[in-house]
Amino acid sequence: MADTSHSTKRANPRFTFVADAEMEKLRDGQRIFGRIAQLSSLGCYVDTIEPVPIGTALRLRIRYGCSTCEVVGKAIYSHAGWGMGVRFGDIAAAQRATIETWLGELARKSAPATS
Repeated sequence: MADTSHSTKRANPRFTFVADAEMEKLRDGQRIFGRIAQLSSLGCYVDTIEPVPIGTALRLRIRYGCSTCEVVGKAIYSHAGWGMGVRFGDIAAAQRATIETWLGELARKSAPATS
């Protein structure tokens, strides 16, 4: 795993976020379950013991409180046995509004994650 001990300045703030995640590989329909650990407007980090290979296209369903958001995305990095980073693809307006609502709530409650 790459050294991540330094702070990374991000163009899009990433917030600690705990939500249920269900992913489906678009190629073969395999389902993977996990937990969202961080969220930004461009993507998220999913804690899962079954991360997929980098470049894998996914449908991601995020459940947070009483709301659900479903987006497509792609695994952009992976940590075996820990989790993976997912970059969102094109997002429908209603789904984008849900993510922006969550981010607004997170911004009011806390500072962005630094790593």
